[in-house]
Amino acid sequence: MKHSEKLTAKEEEVMAVLWKLKKAFVKEIQEELEGNQHYNTVSTLVRLLEDKGYVAYKVFGKSHQYFPVVDKKSYSEKILEQNSSRFFDGSYKNMVSFFAQQDKISEQELEEILELIKNKS
Repeated sequence: MKHSEKLTAKEEEVMAVLWKLKKAFVKEIQEELEGNQHYNTVSTLVRLLEDKGYVAYKVFGKSHQYFPVVDKKSYSEKILEQNSSRFFDGSYKNMVSFFAQQDKISEQELEEILELIKNKS
């Protein structure tokens, strides 16, 4: 599968922009990124994402307008699954417990999660 490669942090930043904008030229991506990334750097990142199967493009003259071919939800699910396996023995319970112990999730948020689970069935 072509888009099974994990993305670097910089590649994920570019994908976040593309998910937000839906389609964009390199200059538009560059303007959205923090830290004043150089145009050539952004262009290289976009081409790497294309090589990895995460983005495609339409040609407009000499320019390329890029768009995501992997949606944010699919990528997020894959990353959560990998991290759950890698750090929490595949247990989402262990992962949520970790966040609770680190004060990254409140009791109110846990109650909201329980409500979501109850309402799902």
